Amino acid sequence: MEKLGIYLGPRLRRLRKDLGLTQAHMAADLDVSPSYIALMERNQRPVTAEVLLRLAKAYKIDLSSLAEESGSDLIARLQAAMKDPIFAEIDVSPLELADVLSSFPGFTEAMLRLYTAYKEEQFALADQRQGSADWGVDGASDPVAAVRGFLAARRNCFPGLDVAAEKLSAAIAEAGGLPGYFRQRHNLHVRRLPGEVMTGSVRRLDRHRREILLDDSLDAASQNFQLAQQLAYIEFDGDIRKAVSEGNLVTESARRLAHRAIAAYCAGAIVMPYTAFAKAVEARRYDVEAIARQFGTSFEQTAHRLTTLQKPGQERVPFFFIRVDAAGNVSKRLDSANFPFARHGGGCPLWTLHQVFTTPRAVVTQWLELPDGQRFFSIARTVSSGGGAFGVPRVTRAVALVCEAGYAERMVYYRHDVQPVTPTPIGIACRLCHRTNCTSRSEPPIGRHISPDDYRRTDTPFGFSD
Repeated sequence: MEKLGIYLGPRLRRLRKDLGLTQAHMAADLDVSPSYIALMERNQRPVTAEVLLRLAKAYKIDLSSLAEESGSDLIARLQAAMKDPIFAEIDVSPLELADVLSSFPGFTEAMLRLYTAYKEEQFALADQRQGSADWGVDGASDPVAAVRGFLAARRNCFPGLDVAAEKLSAAIAEAGGLPGYFRQRHNLHVRRLPGEVMTGSVRRLDRHRREILLDDSLDAASQNFQLAQQLAYIEFDGDIRKAVSEGNLVTESARRLAHRAIAAYCAGAIVMPYTAFAKAVEARRYDVEAIARQFGTSFEQTAHRLTTLQKPGQERVPFFFIRVDAAGNVSKRLDSANFPFARHGGGCPLWTLHQVFTTPRAVVTQWLELPDGQRFFSIARTVSSGGGAFGVPRVTRAVALVCEAGYAERMVYYRHDVQPVTPTPIGIACRLCHRTNCTSRSEPPIGRHISPDDYRRTDTPFGFSD
């Protein structure tokens, strides 16, 4: 009778390769045959409790790390990939996916890698067409666009980093907070100094004096986040670099921006651990302000974290996040909701995102409808950074969270939204929106011919002859 165990084929193979071992070498270390190692790696034999203990003893590993990408996680990722419109006419049942994973784990991993690469190339192609053909900008050379594509292809979710950050968060709590953890674990002390002493920095690591220096004008949420980000640079540097390397980013600027973005992701995961945060999100019905108070974070930090809750098997509502200034310039864009605005949108004046500057700190809801009929639900609010002392400049921006209309009822804002459900017709950008009757249009859409107005002037900015 075969001993009970769990199937960890891809994880076992990855561990062996990370250790630089052949199947024969690992077999000798575990006192089993090379053929048995091969069978376990192909998920044709389970990894028994006895073998797991030998693994832990031989390679000094945490057994829980082997379960980070279990069969259920891979099935969830496969199911998510199969929902892509490119597979719309292919009917693959969950049972078939489970059979593929069980019988062909290598093919499963290859399929997921290929799908991720496909998504990245899709985004890159969209950038190239939209940038060079429409706007006169070479999108491929834009490091910001490259990093946005890198994050979007992964739905702004890095489950392995979430697992590691959750463990670190527990250790920080035991130490009494981030300053205590830095002191105990790294012999680093936190000091807060006036802005004029910091000379333009909000955070600086002084290794010579064993100090982390913070601008004392930062509020509590910002100070905590800066400390968490510094800790991510110290403890997760290898993991961050590995994640960046998987993005195949061309320029050094793009790689540095991606490195910073993933470090910020880790900081958010440290101060808002995945499991606790996901539970709070459901309990408070996505009330961003209430959740922010619970975790001691800002509205923007909390909204940003909401876009990352796509860990396989523990997904929450997928959101699109955008941040703009009063002039409409987009300074941050994150997407886990497949929202068409994720690449080039955000400039439609009919979206309340651009109107909340007149109602500071008030959450404004809105139903949106795109030209193709897709409907979404949006919440928008102003956020501020800087300030903290007299004469210190303060920057006010607007942020918005958007989800598909079908998810709206899960949010507290839907329950309190007393406006009639009449969606506002918006467009991704004027040059991509073919609503000819829009009075807010700033330029004609691509491919339309403008009619002469010698005898007739329309009530919209442009009339079209076709």
